[in-house]
Amino acid sequence: MVEAKATKKTSKRKSTKKRNQKKLVIVESPSKAKTIEKYLGSGYKVVASIGHVRDLPKSTLGVDVDNDYEPRYINIRGKGPVIKDLRKAAKGAKAVYLASDPDREGEAIAWHLQHILDLDPTNANRVVFNEITKDTVKNAFKTPRTINQDLVDAQQARRIIDRLVGYSISPILWKTVKRGLSAGRVQSVALGLILAREREIQAFEPEEYWTLDSEFKKGRSKFKSTFYGFDGKKQPLPDNASIQAVLKRLDKDADFNITQVTSKERKRQPQPPFTTSTMQQTANNQLKFRTRKTMMTAQQLYEGVNLGRGLGQVGLITYMRTDSTRLSSQAKNAAAQYIHNEWGEEYSRHKPVEAALQEGAQDAHEAIRPTDVNRTPASIKDKLTPDQFKLYSLIWSRFVASLMTPEILDTMAVTIEQNGVLFHANGSKTKFPGFTKAYPAAKEKDNALPALAVGDVVGLAKSDPQQHFTMPPARYTEAALIKALEENGVGRPSTYAPTLDTIQRRNYVRIDARKFVPTELGEIVQNIVEDKFPDITNTKFTAQVEHELDEIEVGDEQWVPVVDTFYRPFSKEVQSAEETLEKITMHDELAEQDCEVCGAPMLVKMGRYGKFYACSRFPDCRNTKAIVQEIGLACPKCKKGQVVERKTKRGRRFYGCSRYPDCDFVSWDKPTEATLPDGTTPKKEGDDQHETAGKAK
Repeated sequence: MVEAKATKKTSKRKSTKKRNQKKLVIVESPSKAKTIEKYLGSGYKVVASIGHVRDLPKSTLGVDVDNDYEPRYINIRGKGPVIKDLRKAAKGAKAVYLASDPDREGEAIAWHLQHILDLDPTNANRVVFNEITKDTVKNAFKTPRTINQDLVDAQQARRIIDRLVGYSISPILWKTVKRGLSAGRVQSVALGLILAREREIQAFEPEEYWTLDSEFKKGRSKFKSTFYGFDGKKQPLPDNASIQAVLKRLDKDADFNITQVTSKERKRQPQPPFTTSTMQQTANNQLKFRTRKTMMTAQQLYEGVNLGRGLGQVGLITYMRTDSTRLSSQAKNAAAQYIHNEWGEEYSRHKPVEAALQEGAQDAHEAIRPTDVNRTPASIKDKLTPDQFKLYSLIWSRFVASLMTPEILDTMAVTIEQNGVLFHANGSKTKFPGFTKAYPAAKEKDNALPALAVGDVVGLAKSDPQQHFTMPPARYTEAALIKALEENGVGRPSTYAPTLDTIQRRNYVRIDARKFVPTELGEIVQNIVEDKFPDITNTKFTAQVEHELDEIEVGDEQWVPVVDTFYRPFSKEVQSAEETLEKITMHDELAEQDCEVCGAPMLVKMGRYGKFYACSRFPDCRNTKAIVQEIGLACPKCKKGQVVERKTKRGRRFYGCSRYPDCDFVSWDKPTEATLPDGTTPKKEGDDQHETAGKAK
């Protein structure tokens, strides 16, 4: 009897314990966990894996090339406590769900978690969502699925190929150049593009040409025009003699005739919503954001920001790693409704649908957009950091604009003639703003011409002949390089930011005026890779590898044959390079000055932030000096030092006194005798310039 009661009591405790068990959800980051747990309620516990928990070992290759490229994964060093906590939480959970990001990398994280936690691979425990909003997250948990092995294999193939490349070429670079160097599929192509552009610049020979811009007047109105040619034919102006020939035919005191007027209506279509690369490019061009900063800020907006007012943590944008411009029908409908309400039906491409829309399974390949179009940037500005506000405004504006009608411009093209000399003038004026209502940054500036008709007479106000020289192609900015990589089919949304970061950290390139400039070290490394491993630097070959990885993702290719096809010829190139490459000695350049501490010659060394002076007796003498460039002007403040050009750690140029810190003169603008006669220090942009000078030193 007593035994029966005890059994009943134990059974009751177990039943109560089971009822109290929560479902465990594992995501990558704590901020994402915090947002999702609020949506799912008390029956769920959401924890973070803090990124990957397993990876290839750092100390060895970790790939068995003789056994179908079997990877040897190990628990990442330092992740022991996290793994222990995850195992403990999973053991006591009612169910375990893996809710990492909806891409290859996220699928791989879920797969590794499944292995570490010993979860049944046949269980439907994988949950994906493209945005972190209450309805989307709750709906995703209604339709969990099993791990998509094709996605895992695609990520695994990329990881193994990149490991084979990096761990094969890097030791060769260490032996022949110096330790700490690396090469990789995407980074070698990126560096190759930068160096190819630099060679174009060095080989470029400028050619002289001239322009003749003139200003005409009709009554009180004036408008600008450009010389076109003679007697109906376009005429180049290669030199001053050609300019003089034009001016000789003109009678400055005589009138000019309007011989042709063409008026048209032109439509400017909005651009599609952002993909990862177009967001990175636009943020770099318009906001001056570095790629890494853009992705970090976008991650914060995706994972959730605390909006207060009872809303708490809210995901503001959809997943930010995507190459798709597709938009869900729900998002289109919500935007159409907003546009109708805010500006009127003539501004919307679509009519809003009043009935509830049926949405299918969550598509990971959707454009970057706001999760709620009614959450305007202005309405949440006080809850965002300045960087978050700028990027969210850009994403919101681009999304809304993409669903609006075109901007309509009235354009006018005019031909002006005297003695057979022709000038052309073009003007435009906004007739209907269309999408620029939501995206003012995309608006074309009005350049209206006065009312002109054929037969009208105008007078010449002034002519401005100018000599020019053709310019070499511009160096790559981050935006331009990402665009070039994307156009060549190299890399994917998740690879651009780390690739650009790597070539800078390795000191293969430096940033000057927001543009990439290759270093001597970068050129040496790239020359070796191009010579010994031509496929690695070949854009078409690298693009083909990316295509094959995409084929693995959709199940059309198996990962082992893809890796094998790549590795067999590559391994022969590695063997040949090991046998033929000789040590390259990088000689330090003499600085033509002596160390003021010990008197030994100073050398020009290469550091993380560029070149600097260092004593040749290092490590016995550790004296170093920044390399500064004098601009030929005495310091206007102390009158003793010279004004020198310096750079902040972020590469921004400023000017200061060579006697710093004894003299604290500093200026963002390049001083001249005329601009700073009294030693005053101009202030700009609200910066603490004295602090900047100290940091830059």
